[in-house]
Parts: sequence; C-alpha cells; structure tokens
Amino acid sequence: MLDVVTENALNLAKAILALFIIVDPFGNIPIFMSLTEKMPKEQKRKVFNTATLVGFILLLAFAFAGQEIFSIFGVSIFSFEVAGGILLLIIAIRILISGSLMEMNESPESIGAVPIAMPLLVGPGAITATIFNLQAYGVAVTALSVFAVLILTWAILRYVDKVYIFLGKTGALVIARVMALLIAAIAIQYVLFGVTHFLENMK
Repeated sequence: MLDVVTENALNLAKAILALFIIVDPFGNIPIFMSLTEKMPKEQKRKVFNTATLVGFILLLAFAFAGQEIFSIFGVSIFSFEVAGGILLLIIAIRILISGSLMEMNESPESIGAVPIAMPLLVGPGAITATIFNLQAYGVAVTALSVFAVLILTWAILRYVDKVYIFLGKTGALVIARVMALLIAAIAIQYVLFGVTHFLENMK
C-alpha cells in the first residue's frame, strides 16, 4: 500500500513538474505585463482569474477529449500550432502599433480567455504534455497536476502588479514593446514547428 502511495506521489510530482515547465508562468511574466499594463488593478484581477479558470477547463477538456475534438473538426495538433502562432503574431503586431492589446469594447474576461489562457498558458506543448500525463499516469494524477499548475500560475500572476511598480511606467512601456517582439518570435516559432511537424508526419 505504501509503495503504491509513494509511486502515485512520485508520478504526480513528475506530471506537475513537466507541465509547469511547459506552461512557464515565470518566463511569461513580462508578456503578461505587456498585455495588461494599461488596465486598472481590478480589471487585471478579472483577466488573471478568467485565464486561470479557462486554462484549467481547456487543459482537462483536451486531455480527456483532445483527439476526439481534433477529429471532429478534421484538424491536427500541427494545425493547432500554426493557428496559435498566427494568433500570437496578430497580437504582437497590435501591441507594437497601438501600444496595447485591449480595445475600448473588449472585456477583461475576453483578454483572459484569449490570448492569455490560450494559446499562452494552454498552447500545443501544454496540451500534448497533459495528454501524455493522462496516458502515462491516469486520470487522477493528470487532473491533480493540472489543478496544481494552474493554482501556482494564478498565484504568480497575482504578483505581476508588484513587478510593474518596481519597473515604473517607462520601464513597463519598454518591456511591453520588447515583449511584443518576443511574442512575435514565439508566434513564428509556433508556425515553423507546426509546418515542420506536419511535413515530417507526411513522410
């Protein structure tokens, strides 16, 4: 009995670590800042609450029904990579041109859902890792790992404001522009990965 508990705990730790590394909330902090730097504190809270909840639901949905979802729409994970890359590229261009992602008629919830929840938090890598965890460790470990990683991500996002205050308005503005270029680079990488994987799969 003790061996089973130890094995399950070890599997859970592995699943959490793998998914946390791919979601990478620490590495994405500057990007989150650039997407929300012009929002009031209350709106930022709504954005990050929505992003965490939507990310949790989407990861579980893709874990348990990912293959079926892709089959219904006749798409592959490679197409998803390309689509996510194009979306991020559009976002990067909007930030570079207007200095902000959010328009007057956009709600914090919509920004939290797209692009923060998807494709930044729940991208092709996170979906693939969650599907792998389900196959390797089972339902309970996968669900707990998704919950743990998204709770940790939510806690990290709560401190984005403190980073913004530390940098100041000018510093945050510079970071936002630089991160827009980084988002564009990530977008291109997504597209290249998707095309490369698709071509390799065709061989």
